[in-house]
Amino acid sequence: MGALDGRVAVITGAGRGIGREHALLFAEEGAKVVVNDRGGAVDGSGDDRSPAEQVVDEIRARGGDAVANTDDVADWEGGKRLVEAAIQAFGDLHVLVNNAGILRDRMIVNMTEDDWDSVMHVHLKGHFVPTRHAATYWRERAKAGEEVHASVVNTSSTSGLLGNPGQANYGAAKAGIAAFTVIAAQELGRYGVRVNAIAPAARTRMTELTPGLSDIVKRPQDKSQFDVWDPGNVSPVVAYLATEECPLTGRVFFVQGGTVRNFQNWTMTESIDRQSRWSVEELKSEMLKLAGSQAAVTP
Repeated sequence: MGALDGRVAVITGAGRGIGREHALLFAEEGAKVVVNDRGGAVDGSGDDRSPAEQVVDEIRARGGDAVANTDDVADWEGGKRLVEAAIQAFGDLHVLVNNAGILRDRMIVNMTEDDWDSVMHVHLKGHFVPTRHAATYWRERAKAGEEVHASVVNTSSTSGLLGNPGQANYGAAKAGIAAFTVIAAQELGRYGVRVNAIAPAARTRMTELTPGLSDIVKRPQDKSQFDVWDPGNVSPVVAYLATEECPLTGRVFFVQGGTVRNFQNWTMTESIDRQSRWSVEELKSEMLKLAGSQAAVTP
């Protein structure tokens, strides 16, 4: 018996990297999988149909059940077709893993409008659109009196939650995905839908091109050493969040190697307070108290 027996899952960006590992593990755990991938380059250019089909072939060779889908997840009709593909192929949908993404890394002073818009489109809208269509399907089932045990797992990043120079577009999109996760969990819980997110640290085409990471993410030369950057390390957490009995929702988890850490939402800490309006002159000294002992507030 697998942990995901009887579950039908859509996984976006599943032709390579972390998404591929998700798809293979989900199938191994008994899920029927829709493998979505347009097959583009890291920057979003190109359109190669083969990666999704190759993963489907791998799953079927191992005795699993999967179909390929190449729709654009950020396109309204494409996202709708993606959800319908699961229902048409397998009769239902229980899990949506939003994983598709691209990189257009630039320092802000060099970033073009297209660099910004493209990353926002694929990441942020590419999470919203499939979630919107899946949520509509689950809401209708719930309104019809059916018991729904659905799960959405989104993909955020430490680039957004902690920050990383050169990735203002990517980081802003990933921070938005974390916020989207929390709000979607609040809205969709009434329909039996849980929504969580991961912020993975793993070796992928993207991290190999990320400033400061290219040398760090290399495979260990000693093959007996645990490879903390192996993308397959991330997938068991996603599979657990996708199980029917998992109670967690509205959470964001950092995942790397054998480490899983809980991210805390933006939280208010120190404060200054008075019962009247502050003057600018008074704030010159009082605001520095919020930075603690640090004289400068520049990160």
